[in-house]
Order: sequence, then C-alpha cells, then structure tokens
Amino acid sequence: MPGKGYIVAEVKVHDAEAIVRYRQLSTVAVEQYGGRFLVRGGASEILEGKWSPPERMIVIEFESVEQAKRFYDSPEYQAARKARENIAEMNMLVISGIDNQV
Repeated sequence: MPGKGYIVAEVKVHDAEAIVRYRQLSTVAVEQYGGRFLVRGGASEILEGKWSPPERMIVIEFESVEQAKRFYDSPEYQAARKARENIAEMNMLVISGIDNQV
C-alpha cells in the first residue's frame, strides 16, 4: 500500500491583506480533498547547511500522492491560485511519504 502524499510549499507574500482571500479558498479546497495542514507558517531555525528559510513554509498531508494531485488540479484550488496572482510567489512540490505497512 502506498504511503501518504505531502504537498510542500514555500511562500513569499507581497500583499498581506490580499492573501487572506487565497488562504480562505485554499483552506476550503484542502479540506474538501481530505488534506490536513501539518505546517502553516511558524518559526523556523536553520540547524545545518546553507538553507535559506522561506518567509512561510506549508506542509499538507493527503491520503496519497494521487489525492494531493487531485487537490492541486481541482477547480477549487485553481480558483485559489487565481486569487493569489500578483500577491505572492509560491514554489510547491508533491512528495510521497513512507509506506508504514512494511
């Protein structure tokens, strides 16, 4: 059985007031597709290496990579992305979790 899927995103916000609408829309989409926020901003501290921590880091857990992609491709999240245009920069990836059934 495959492991969970995680969306990891780094965000740089240019307009703190305007990003509120994106957060509302994206939260609804995450919940609709069974996602759960594990990290949503918060303080970070470099422990090793030449890491440059982003302004905000987000980690969302889904039941599978496929479900995470369904969320990302959904009309609900695409509406959130449109609301985010020109107010924030985002890098996002999906990553497969460990299969804990081994």
